[in-house]
Amino acid sequence: MTSTHKRSAAAWRGEDLGTRTVAYDERDAILYALAVGARATELDLVFEDRLRVLPTFALTLAQWAPDELGSRGAFDTKTALHGSQNLTVRAPLPRRGEIALSASVGEVWDKGSAAVFEVRVESDFFVATWSLFAPGAGGFGGERGPSKPARPEGEPTVEAVVNTADNQAALYRLTGDRHHIHLDPAAAARIGQPRPIMHGLCTLAASTLELARQLGVHPADLVEVEGRFAAPVFPGDSPVLRAWGDAAAASFELVHGGHPVIAGARAAFG
Repeated sequence: MTSTHKRSAAAWRGEDLGTRTVAYDERDAILYALAVGARATELDLVFEDRLRVLPTFALTLAQWAPDELGSRGAFDTKTALHGSQNLTVRAPLPRRGEIALSASVGEVWDKGSAAVFEVRVESDFFVATWSLFAPGAGGFGGERGPSKPARPEGEPTVEAVVNTADNQAALYRLTGDRHHIHLDPAAAARIGQPRPIMHGLCTLAASTLELARQLGVHPADLVEVEGRFAAPVFPGDSPVLRAWGDAAAASFELVHGGHPVIAGARAAFG
């Protein structure tokens, strides 16, 4: 759907996007864990008898919210990009159940040629915020918003390779985000990419999974994560994770070909 922007981007601030109750079971949580890189030997991520649900699974449950804003015509869904993501955990996700999610538009920032819409989703278990970069929707005289965080100084305390699989995007899309650019070469070509790209949220979750391994903590103990999507990752790529800090507060980035693909990221484990 292509919006004509009859409504100023600023007018969407505070928009109620509704409340939905979403249901899932152990199979959904296990499929998600495998899709973001859990190993068959990590039984408490992939075996229903021991299952702990990855906190980032919450983002698949709430994907309807940014989609809802696009469907209402706030921006052109063909050109808008997922700029960054934040997730704050309030309580561990149960192995199965129904969760009520309430969504709204938070801040709307004016970047000049583009607008950035923040979509906030709340539940008893988490708060998640999508930042959506919408070309052509800026220039309404609003504030530019916060600047990009500075890259940490000094040598990283963690450096590890995050291996992605050739079929990872094809697998991850089964968790809910079935945008064609992650599977169809023709769709990827229309956005200027040589082949289908990984989902940003898959790459972010894979990064936090490897970060937990390197820090010696359980990935299900994640209490907060955020990161900016700086460049695409392709299925089969092996970007390098670099992190500074410890489990209580780690800054990190994901680098491929000498350039950040996830930048200004941080995570904390409880």
